[in-house]
Amino acid sequence: MPNPQASSNKTAAIISRPNRPSVAQILPGLFEWLTSHGYKVIIDQETSTYASGAEIVPRGQMVQQPLDLVVVLGGDGTLLSAARVTAAQDVPLLGVNLGSLGFLTEVPLEALYPMLDGIAQGRAAVEHRSLMQCDLLRGEEVRGSYLVFNDAVVNKTALARLNTYDLHINKAFVASYRADGMIVATPTGSTAYSLSAGGPVLMPSVKAFVITPVAPHSLTHRPLVVPDSVEIELLMRSEEEVAYLSLDGQPGLDLRDGDRVRCRRSEHQVNLFRTGSNFFQVLRSKFKWGERQE
Repeated sequence: MPNPQASSNKTAAIISRPNRPSVAQILPGLFEWLTSHGYKVIIDQETSTYASGAEIVPRGQMVQQPLDLVVVLGGDGTLLSAARVTAAQDVPLLGVNLGSLGFLTEVPLEALYPMLDGIAQGRAAVEHRSLMQCDLLRGEEVRGSYLVFNDAVVNKTALARLNTYDLHINKAFVASYRADGMIVATPTGSTAYSLSAGGPVLMPSVKAFVITPVAPHSLTHRPLVVPDSVEIELLMRSEEEVAYLSLDGQPGLDLRDGDRVRCRRSEHQVNLFRTGSNFFQVLRSKFKWGERQE
Protein backbone atom coordinates (compact mmCIF):
# COMPACT_ATOMS: atom_id res chain seq x y z
CA MET A 1 0.00 0.00 0.00
CA PRO A 2 1.38 3.45 -0.84
CA ASN A 3 2.68 5.34 2.23
CA PRO A 4 1.69 9.03 2.20
CA GLN A 5 4.89 9.82 4.08
CA ALA A 6 7.25 7.94 1.77
CA SER A 7 7.65 10.49 -1.01
CA SER A 8 8.17 14.23 -1.41
CA ASN A 9 6.25 14.07 -4.67
CA LYS A 10 2.90 12.96 -3.33
CA THR A 11 -0.47 13.19 -5.04
CA ALA A 12 -3.81 13.47 -3.29
CA ALA A 13 -7.16 13.15 -5.04
CA ILE A 14 -10.40 14.70 -3.83
CA ILE A 15 -13.63 12.99 -4.82
CA SER A 16 -16.93 14.62 -3.87
CA ARG A 17 -20.60 13.85 -3.82
CA PRO A 18 -22.52 15.86 -6.46
CA ASN A 19 -24.85 18.65 -5.38
CA ARG A 20 -23.31 19.19 -1.96
CA PRO A 21 -22.81 22.97 -1.55
CA SER A 22 -21.04 22.35 1.79
CA VAL A 23 -18.09 21.06 -0.25
CA ALA A 24 -17.36 24.65 -1.29
CA GLN A 25 -16.72 25.63 2.34
CA ILE A 26 -14.50 22.61 2.99
CA LEU A 27 -12.21 22.82 -0.02
CA PRO A 28 -10.12 25.97 0.68
CA GLY A 29 -8.87 24.66 4.03
CA LEU A 30 -8.38 21.16 2.63
CA PHE A 31 -6.37 22.45 -0.34
CA GLU A 32 -4.20 24.49 2.04
CA TRP A 33 -3.51 21.52 4.31
CA LEU A 34 -2.67 19.16 1.45
CA THR A 35 -0.37 21.55 -0.40
CA SER A 36 1.39 22.58 2.82
CA HIS A 37 2.11 18.89 3.45
CA GLY A 38 3.69 18.33 0.05
CA TYR A 39 0.78 16.99 -1.94
CA LYS A 40 -0.10 17.77 -5.50
CA VAL A 41 -3.91 17.92 -5.57
CA ILE A 42 -6.18 16.60 -8.28
CA ILE A 43 -9.98 16.72 -8.16
CA ASP A 44 -12.82 14.98 -9.93
CA GLN A 45 -15.37 16.80 -12.06
CA GLU A 46 -17.92 16.83 -9.26
CA THR A 47 -15.49 18.66 -6.99
CA SER A 48 -14.59 21.13 -9.72
CA THR A 49 -18.08 22.63 -9.41
CA TYR A 50 -16.97 24.14 -6.10
CA ALA A 51 -13.30 24.88 -6.80
CA SER A 52 -11.01 26.37 -9.40
CA GLY A 53 -7.31 26.15 -10.08
CA ALA A 54 -6.77 22.48 -9.26
CA GLU A 55 -6.15 19.86 -11.93
CA ILE A 56 -9.37 18.11 -12.93
CA VAL A 57 -9.18 14.38 -13.64
CA PRO A 58 -12.33 12.32 -14.34
CA ARG A 59 -12.83 9.59 -11.75
CA GLY A 60 -12.36 6.83 -14.26
CA GLN A 61 -8.91 8.16 -15.15
CA MET A 62 -7.63 8.76 -11.62
CA VAL A 63 -6.16 5.27 -11.43
CA GLN A 64 -3.67 6.41 -14.07
CA GLN A 65 -2.24 8.88 -11.54
CA PRO A 66 0.33 7.80 -8.91
CA LEU A 67 -2.01 8.41 -5.97
CA ASP A 68 -0.89 8.44 -2.33
CA LEU A 69 -4.15 9.55 -0.70
CA VAL A 70 -7.80 9.92 -1.68
CA VAL A 71 -10.11 12.18 0.33
CA VAL A 72 -13.78 11.38 -0.22
CA LEU A 73 -16.31 14.08 0.66
CA GLY A 74 -19.82 12.64 0.69
CA GLY A 75 -21.62 9.51 1.77
CA ASP A 76 -21.20 5.79 1.40
CA GLY A 77 -22.22 5.87 -2.27
CA THR A 78 -19.45 8.32 -3.07
CA LEU A 79 -16.93 6.17 -1.21
CA LEU A 80 -18.07 3.06 -3.09
CA SER A 81 -17.48 4.90 -6.36
CA ALA A 82 -14.06 6.10 -5.22
CA ALA A 83 -13.07 2.62 -4.07
CA ARG A 84 -13.93 1.05 -7.41
CA VAL A 85 -12.03 3.56 -9.53
CA THR A 86 -8.87 3.65 -7.37
CA ALA A 87 -8.74 0.02 -6.20
CA ALA A 88 -6.08 -1.03 -8.70
CA GLN A 89 -3.57 1.15 -6.80
CA ASP A 90 -4.60 -0.05 -3.31
CA VAL A 91 -4.43 3.62 -2.30
CA PRO A 92 -5.75 4.55 1.20
CA LEU A 93 -9.06 6.40 1.31
CA LEU A 94 -10.21 8.93 3.89
CA GLY A 95 -14.01 9.02 3.83
CA VAL A 96 -15.55 12.19 5.32
CA ASN A 97 -19.25 11.84 6.02
CA LEU A 98 -21.45 14.50 4.42
CA GLY A 99 -24.38 12.11 4.01
CA SER A 100 -26.90 10.63 6.42
CA LEU A 101 -25.80 7.08 7.31
CA GLY A 102 -22.03 7.22 6.92
CA PHE A 103 -21.42 3.57 7.65
CA LEU A 104 -18.26 3.50 5.51
CA THR A 105 -17.53 7.23 5.52
CA GLU A 106 -17.39 7.25 9.30
CA VAL A 107 -15.14 10.31 9.76
CA PRO A 108 -17.27 13.33 10.74
CA LEU A 109 -16.34 16.70 9.27
CA GLU A 110 -15.06 17.99 12.60
CA ALA A 111 -12.54 15.14 12.70
CA LEU A 112 -11.14 15.82 9.20
CA TYR A 113 -8.02 17.72 10.24
CA PRO A 114 -7.18 15.57 13.29
CA MET A 115 -7.37 12.58 10.92
CA LEU A 116 -5.16 14.30 8.35
CA ASP A 117 -2.65 15.17 11.07
CA GLY A 118 -2.71 11.51 12.15
CA ILE A 119 -2.01 10.46 8.56
CA ALA A 120 0.88 12.94 8.31
CA GLN A 121 2.35 11.57 11.54
CA GLY A 122 1.92 7.95 10.47
CA ARG A 123 -0.41 7.02 13.35
CA ALA A 124 -3.77 6.83 11.56
CA ALA A 125 -5.42 3.41 11.69
CA VAL A 126 -6.00 1.70 8.34
CA GLU A 127 -8.58 -1.04 7.82
CA HIS A 128 -8.26 -3.42 4.89
CA ARG A 129 -11.47 -4.47 3.14
CA SER A 130 -11.78 -7.18 0.49
CA LEU A 131 -13.02 -6.61 -3.05
CA MET A 132 -14.71 -8.97 -5.48
CA GLN A 133 -13.87 -9.42 -9.13
CA CYS A 134 -17.11 -10.15 -10.98
CA ASP A 135 -17.37 -11.18 -14.62
CA LEU A 136 -20.48 -11.30 -16.80
CA LEU A 137 -20.27 -14.19 -19.28
CA ARG A 138 -22.49 -14.87 -22.28
CA GLY A 139 -21.51 -18.27 -23.60
CA GLU A 140 -17.72 -18.25 -23.31
CA GLU A 141 -17.46 -14.52 -23.99
CA VAL A 142 -16.68 -12.20 -21.08
CA ARG A 143 -19.05 -9.29 -21.65
CA GLY A 144 -17.76 -7.27 -18.73
CA SER A 145 -15.36 -7.44 -15.79
CA TYR A 146 -15.95 -5.35 -12.66
CA LEU A 147 -14.49 -4.59 -9.24
CA VAL A 148 -17.16 -4.76 -6.55
CA PHE A 149 -16.87 -3.44 -3.00
CA ASN A 150 -20.34 -4.24 -1.61
CA ASP A 151 -22.30 -6.71 -3.68
CA ALA A 152 -23.31 -8.14 -7.03
CA VAL A 153 -27.07 -8.55 -7.38
CA VAL A 154 -28.91 -10.53 -10.05
CA ASN A 155 -32.55 -9.53 -9.90
CA LYS A 156 -35.76 -9.60 -11.86
CA THR A 157 -37.43 -6.45 -13.09
CA ALA A 158 -40.59 -5.19 -11.44
CA LEU A 159 -42.92 -6.84 -13.96
CA ALA A 160 -41.07 -10.12 -14.46
CA ARG A 161 -41.94 -13.44 -12.88
CA LEU A 162 -39.62 -15.34 -10.59
CA ASN A 163 -36.39 -16.44 -12.23
CA THR A 164 -34.36 -19.58 -11.60
CA TYR A 165 -30.73 -19.25 -10.59
CA ASP A 166 -28.32 -22.18 -10.58
CA LEU A 167 -25.54 -21.73 -8.05
CA HIS A 168 -22.12 -23.31 -8.56
CA ILE A 169 -19.14 -23.08 -6.20
CA ASN A 170 -15.76 -24.07 -7.61
CA LYS A 171 -17.63 -25.59 -10.59
CA ALA A 172 -19.67 -27.86 -8.28
CA PHE A 173 -23.45 -27.53 -8.51
CA VAL A 174 -24.99 -26.37 -5.20
CA ALA A 175 -28.71 -25.75 -5.81
CA SER A 176 -31.31 -24.11 -8.01
CA TYR A 177 -33.03 -21.10 -6.49
CA ARG A 178 -36.44 -19.94 -7.60
CA ALA A 179 -36.41 -16.36 -6.33
CA ASP A 180 -36.71 -12.68 -7.12
CA GLY A 181 -32.94 -12.46 -7.14
CA MET A 182 -29.58 -13.49 -5.73
CA ILE A 183 -26.97 -11.43 -3.87
CA VAL A 184 -23.25 -12.16 -3.62
CA ALA A 185 -21.81 -9.86 -0.97
CA THR A 186 -18.42 -9.11 0.54
CA PRO A 187 -18.14 -8.75 4.32
CA THR A 188 -18.53 -5.00 3.79
CA GLY A 189 -21.65 -5.63 1.68
CA SER A 190 -23.11 -7.96 4.31
CA THR A 191 -24.59 -4.87 5.99
CA ALA A 192 -26.16 -3.58 2.76
CA TYR A 193 -28.84 -5.24 0.59
CA SER A 194 -27.97 -8.71 1.86
CA LEU A 195 -28.84 -7.66 5.40
CA SER A 196 -32.21 -6.34 4.26
CA ALA A 197 -32.85 -9.68 2.54
CA GLY A 198 -32.19 -11.62 5.75
CA GLY A 199 -28.47 -12.27 5.39
CA PRO A 200 -25.99 -12.38 8.29
CA VAL A 201 -23.66 -9.60 9.41
CA LEU A 202 -19.98 -10.40 8.83
CA MET A 203 -17.12 -8.58 10.48
CA PRO A 204 -14.99 -6.85 7.81
CA SER A 205 -12.00 -9.02 8.67
CA VAL A 206 -13.82 -12.29 7.94
CA LYS A 207 -12.46 -13.92 4.78
CA ALA A 208 -15.79 -14.95 3.33
CA PHE A 209 -18.61 -14.09 0.94
CA VAL A 210 -22.35 -14.23 1.62
CA ILE A 211 -24.76 -15.64 -0.97
CA THR A 212 -28.29 -14.48 -0.15
CA PRO A 213 -31.47 -15.31 -2.09
CA VAL A 214 -34.02 -12.50 -2.41
CA ALA A 215 -37.56 -13.66 -1.56
CA PRO A 216 -36.91 -17.32 -2.44
CA HIS A 217 -39.90 -19.49 -3.30
CA SER A 218 -38.78 -22.13 -0.79
CA LEU A 219 -38.52 -22.10 2.99
CA THR A 220 -35.38 -24.24 2.83
CA HIS A 221 -33.32 -21.69 0.89
CA ARG A 222 -31.26 -19.66 3.33
CA PRO A 223 -28.20 -17.40 3.07
CA LEU A 224 -24.92 -19.24 2.58
CA VAL A 225 -21.50 -18.17 3.88
CA VAL A 226 -18.52 -19.46 1.89
CA PRO A 227 -14.74 -18.85 2.04
CA ASP A 228 -13.55 -16.02 -0.18
CA SER A 229 -11.05 -18.41 -1.74
CA VAL A 230 -13.82 -20.04 -3.81
CA GLU A 231 -15.22 -19.10 -7.20
CA ILE A 232 -18.97 -18.41 -7.21
CA GLU A 233 -21.03 -18.69 -10.37
CA LEU A 234 -24.69 -17.89 -10.88
CA LEU A 235 -26.41 -19.16 -14.03
CA MET A 236 -29.65 -17.37 -14.87
CA ARG A 237 -32.48 -19.41 -16.34
CA SER A 238 -35.48 -17.34 -17.39
CA GLU A 239 -38.12 -17.98 -20.02
CA GLU A 240 -38.90 -14.28 -20.12
CA GLU A 241 -35.25 -13.24 -20.39
CA VAL A 242 -35.96 -10.30 -18.10
CA ALA A 243 -33.35 -9.70 -15.40
CA TYR A 244 -30.44 -7.43 -14.65
CA LEU A 245 -27.11 -7.38 -12.87
CA SER A 246 -26.43 -4.52 -10.47
CA LEU A 247 -22.97 -3.92 -9.00
CA ASP A 248 -22.69 -1.85 -5.83
CA GLY A 249 -26.15 -0.47 -6.50
CA GLN A 250 -25.21 1.00 -9.88
CA PRO A 251 -27.66 0.93 -12.82
CA GLY A 252 -28.24 -2.65 -13.91
CA LEU A 253 -26.87 -4.53 -16.89
CA ASP A 254 -29.43 -6.50 -18.88
CA LEU A 255 -29.16 -10.27 -18.62
CA ARG A 256 -30.37 -13.03 -20.92
CA ASP A 257 -31.29 -16.62 -20.30
CA GLY A 258 -28.05 -18.58 -19.92
CA ASP A 259 -25.91 -15.64 -18.81
CA ARG A 260 -23.48 -16.35 -15.98
CA VAL A 261 -22.13 -14.10 -13.26
CA ARG A 262 -18.80 -15.30 -11.87
CA CYS A 263 -17.37 -13.79 -8.67
CA ARG A 264 -14.09 -14.32 -6.85
CA ARG A 265 -11.88 -12.38 -4.49
CA SER A 266 -9.92 -9.61 -6.19
CA GLU A 267 -6.16 -9.33 -5.86
CA HIS A 268 -6.81 -5.71 -4.84
CA GLN A 269 -8.31 -4.42 -1.62
CA VAL A 270 -9.80 -1.23 -0.24
CA ASN A 271 -7.77 0.53 2.45
CA LEU A 272 -9.79 2.85 4.67
CA PHE A 273 -8.49 5.28 7.24
CA ARG A 274 -10.62 4.79 10.38
CA THR A 275 -11.27 6.81 13.50
CA GLY A 276 -10.55 3.85 15.75
CA SER A 277 -14.17 2.94 16.49
CA ASN A 278 -14.63 -0.81 16.43
CA PHE A 279 -17.09 -2.48 14.10
CA PHE A 280 -19.71 -3.05 16.78
CA GLN A 281 -19.60 0.57 17.91
CA VAL A 282 -20.33 1.56 14.32
CA LEU A 283 -23.21 -0.93 14.13
CA ARG A 284 -24.74 0.45 17.31
CA SER A 285 -24.33 4.10 16.34
CA LYS A 286 -25.40 3.83 12.70
CA PHE A 287 -27.97 1.00 12.75
CA LYS A 288 -29.10 1.31 16.39
CA TRP A 289 -28.12 -2.35 16.53
CA GLY A 290 -28.17 -4.23 19.83
CA GLU A 291 -28.79 -1.18 22.01
CA ARG A 292 -29.31 -1.84 25.70
CA GLN A 293 -32.89 -1.58 26.83
CA GLU A 294 -33.38 0.70 29.84
